[in-house]
Amino acid sequence: MDWTTQIDSYCERTDLSFWSEPVNAVTNAAFLIAAFILWRRVRGLGLPLANLLVVLLAVTGIGSALWHTFATAWSVAIDSSAILLFSLTYIFAANRDYWGFGAVAAAGLTLLYLPYAAGVGWVASRLPFFEISSVYWSLPLMIAAYGVWLRQRLPEVSRGLLIGAGILVLSLIFRSLDEIVCDAFALGTHFMWHVLNAVMLGWMIEVYRRHMLSDARPA
Repeated sequence: MDWTTQIDSYCERTDLSFWSEPVNAVTNAAFLIAAFILWRRVRGLGLPLANLLVVLLAVTGIGSALWHTFATAWSVAIDSSAILLFSLTYIFAANRDYWGFGAVAAAGLTLLYLPYAAGVGWVASRLPFFEISSVYWSLPLMIAAYGVWLRQRLPEVSRGLLIGAGILVLSLIFRSLDEIVCDAFALGTHFMWHVLNAVMLGWMIEVYRRHMLSDARPA
């Protein structure tokens, strides 16, 4: 594979130059702003996974900015890897600290996300509209499922996860509309994916932070 191959994937991009997606590039600052806010909220609390999630939130913004400027195979790989690492880290945290599983069991259950995501992605790729963002639809479904399953065990976490799932669904709708509305709106809608995702990921860290500081935390 040629990692320097350039890729044109978004409505805003009109050529393969570095600054052809200025709004898509600049809106990645939302991830860095969210990371800064959450870093101030979690630092010094003795929550290593929360700290790691904040770092990965910032890395997600950096990776996405690289993708929307360089538009190469290597930059999209960084972008995708950052999102995956954040997702797996949060799933592990949820399995361990929301469900109370031991670290080994939590890690094993986290790895099951990979075949699950592949399966959901395969189904989504065959559905009109959903195929545009097929690789991501497994996430709101899983977050919503955890939210429903945790209603009795951790009602505050459940509510937080369902809010997060709702924000992510809205974010995915904007991501999927980008090319569809391109003829009528040359800027596209992908930038809203960045803004809403930054809000959603920051919110998910806040849900975790609140839980870990609450009386509902497992002993």
